[in-house]
Amino acid sequence: MNINQVHQGDALQLIKKLPDNSVDLIVCDGPYGVTANAWDKVLDIQHYNLHLIQLFSRVLKPGGALYLFGKDNCIDFIDYRPYLNLNRKIIWYQPSRLAQGRINYTNNYDLIAYFTKGKAKTYNLDAIRIPQLVELEHRLRCEKVPSVLKGQYGKTKFNDEGKNPGDVWGDIKQLTYNSKELISRSLLNTIQKPERLIERIVKASSNENDLVLDPFSGVGTTFAVCQKIDRQFIGFEINPEFISITENRIKKIQQEKEYSLFS
Repeated sequence: MNINQVHQGDALQLIKKLPDNSVDLIVCDGPYGVTANAWDKVLDIQHYNLHLIQLFSRVLKPGGALYLFGKDNCIDFIDYRPYLNLNRKIIWYQPSRLAQGRINYTNNYDLIAYFTKGKAKTYNLDAIRIPQLVELEHRLRCEKVPSVLKGQYGKTKFNDEGKNPGDVWGDIKQLTYNSKELISRSLLNTIQKPERLIERIVKASSNENDLVLDPFSGVGTTFAVCQKIDRQFIGFEINPEFISITENRIKKIQQEKEYSLFS
């Protein structure tokens, strides 16, 4: 199967064509099982995700990573442990969502479940650091604590390049109608995720020339990020219109890169 290309078809079938232990990173923003959209209708999202995890575990390299998007209960009632290790449940926090609950608390986040096949082989913290939000006076006070200064917590000292983003990501906002990268209003908050969000994932859990798989490629955001930061890519998408959008998007990025080389 050719790389740096989106292949049209059902992801559950196309993934069977990939060799064992061939993929470094999987970014899976598939069905959530919560909307009326045809592509989002699954009978049981937990067991659907378990099936995905089983399929992904075969093609991931040892130490490879999976980031699985969903709602808060997307993996609650399944036993994924025979296939992959769950390292963290990342909260993508969006307090500005317009929907307001009237009979329950409003959901203000998406879940991103971070799995690896065994122990992670890649975690590039320095590539994803975010600014320190601690005031300088408090920072200096913490630095002088004996357990930090000379003791077992010496490695927790503040880094001038920034800090670990942690497992609550509130610094990356959803796309809006005014976002320059938004392809179409119909894709807002369903199909298209912000490039910054995907870029953090790809930078953290892959290196240059690693192979990244997006089994529900949509309009090609993961592909676009991979093109910009020199990763190899393979994608699956059932909608031919989305594939056409992706191809035009990638062509534009390639042209911009070529222009920058000769300018």
